[in-house]
Amino acid sequence: MALQALKNINRQAPVEAAKDFPVMLEKFKGEIARALPKHINPDRMARIALTAFRMTPALAKCDPRSVFAAVIQSSQLGLEVGLMGEAHLVPFGDQCQLIPGYTGLMKLARQSGLVQDIYAHEVRVNDKFTLKLGLERGLEHEPLTGPGGFPASDEERGDVVGFYAVAVFKDGSRTFVAMSRKEVERIRDNSRGYQAAKRFKKESVWDSDFVAMGLKTAIRRLCKFLPKSPELATALALDAVSEQGKAQNLNLNDVIDGTYAPVVIDEETGEVLEESAKPTPVAAEAKKDAPAAQAAAPTANGKLTAAIKAMEGAKTIEALDEVYIRAEVELEGADLEALMREYRRIKANIDSLI
Repeated sequence: MALQALKNINRQAPVEAAKDFPVMLEKFKGEIARALPKHINPDRMARIALTAFRMTPALAKCDPRSVFAAVIQSSQLGLEVGLMGEAHLVPFGDQCQLIPGYTGLMKLARQSGLVQDIYAHEVRVNDKFTLKLGLERGLEHEPLTGPGGFPASDEERGDVVGFYAVAVFKDGSRTFVAMSRKEVERIRDNSRGYQAAKRFKKESVWDSDFVAMGLKTAIRRLCKFLPKSPELATALALDAVSEQGKAQNLNLNDVIDGTYAPVVIDEETGEVLEESAKPTPVAAEAKKDAPAAQAAAPTANGKLTAAIKAMEGAKTIEALDEVYIRAEVELEGADLEALMREYRRIKANIDSLI
C-alpha cells in the first residue's frame, strides 16, 4: 500500500509543473524509492531529475505527473537523465517524453551480460577508412592526426561522411555496422519528429547535434543484431516512438507497476505497428504461485515453456537476465511478450527476497 499515495497523483487535477514538480518530488521521495530498483539511490535520482527539469524550461509547461513517470521509467531502466546523456526529458505538447541517448543504449547493451564493449565513431573526409564485407568482414578507421600523432581537430579532419558502431561480445567476437552520411540523413528525413520540427520551424536535435544523432542512429541499428534485455528493448521502443513523432503515453501507474509497454516495432523498418498487449501487472503476478503463473502463459511453443521453466530456476537477477537474453532471440510476437511478462514476474519475486 506504500505506493498507493504515489499512484493517487494520477487522480489529481493537473497542476502547475514549474511550481509543483519539485515539491512533489520531495513529498513523494519515500514512495518513489519503493518504486525503484533496489540498486538505485532515490536521493541521487531526485537531484538529477530536478537538475534536468530546471535545465529545460519548456518542461514547466508539462503535466508534472508525466515528468514523474518519465523519471521513474528512466530509473527502472537504469538510466540517468540529464548531463550524462544516458536519457533526456523532452517536452511533447503538455506531456514529458523519455528519450534514451546513445550512451544510454550502449550502457544497457553492456548490462545484458553478453556484450563486453560497444562504441561508435563518426568518420570525416580526411580520415582513412576501410570497409571490407563478405566472408571475412573488416573495418579500419584511422582518424587524421596532427603534431605528435595526436588526433587532429574536427575542422582539420573535415566534414562528416559516415558513422560506424562496433560491439564486442564476451567470447571476443565482434560485429559492426557502417552507415554513410546520406543513409543517416535519409533516416533523419523520414523521422516524423524531425519533419514536425521543420514544419513548425523549430530547431531539432538533428540541427544542434548532428554527430551525436548520427552516432545514436548507428548504435540503434547495431542493437538490432545484439541480444536484448527487457530494459534495452524498452529503451529502443521508447526511442522509436519519439522518432515516429508519436506520444509515448507514459502512465504513472503502469510505470510504477513495471507494466508499461511502449509499442510493437517492425524490427526491419523501425516502424511502429501497434500498441503492444498490456502485460499483467507485476504486483499482481508476484502474488501468484509459480505453477499457476506458468500455466497462464502460452504453452503451444515448447521453447517458450522451456525458457519460463529455466527462468523459474534462476536464483539471482544476473542468472535470470542471462536466461532471458538467450531465450528472446528464439521467440517473437505473442511468445516474446509472454516471455517478458514472466521475466518481470520472476524478477519481482527475486527482488522481494533480496
